[in-house]
Amino acid sequence: MGHVGMAAAAVRYLNAPHARVDPLPPPELRCVGDDERAPVDPAEFRRVLGTFATGVTVVTSPAADGESAPAGFACQSFSSLSLDPPLVVFMVGRTSTTWPRIARAGVFCVNVLGAGQDTLCRGFAVPGGEKFAGVAYDAAPLSGSPRLRGALAWIDCSIHAVHPGGDHLIVVGRVDALGTGAGEDTEPLLFHRGRFR
Repeated sequence: MGHVGMAAAAVRYLNAPHARVDPLPPPELRCVGDDERAPVDPAEFRRVLGTFATGVTVVTSPAADGESAPAGFACQSFSSLSLDPPLVVFMVGRTSTTWPRIARAGVFCVNVLGAGQDTLCRGFAVPGGEKFAGVAYDAAPLSGSPRLRGALAWIDCSIHAVHPGGDHLIVVGRVDALGTGAGEDTEPLLFHRGRFR
């Protein structure tokens, strides 16, 4: 039984009457007080967490009402979240100028980058500017978000929920369509210790 078969079996088990439990109440959401902050040096936090290699994506959305261009930003904090319903998650800084545009659109597409697309990623990592100038893309089938040419995979989503997470927001997307692009033999683009790999 492969991963998909095991996941499907787990879903069936959890949906069985004997496995039902009452849902937990929602957590209390509040700001962390200065007296509650752990004494962790931000530079050391970044150095240690940088040892965890991450995949690299570009999150895009179509131009919202009144805007002339689509929106997009480079994102390393992307992950699958749930099989049933199909959910993914990414984190974005609260100070991002791109996030409000994606939020207004209500939809987004996650473009999983492959090896050799580090220059493309750098273009989407800088704030402001014409990020889509010279970038080849077509429209994702349901959201119309830019689907970048050469990406390993694309995940077309609608915004399902947004939660606070310190200096970031945790964005949950419901997957409406998805597919692969550049081929299964292409290596992924990774980010590790401040460098692309």
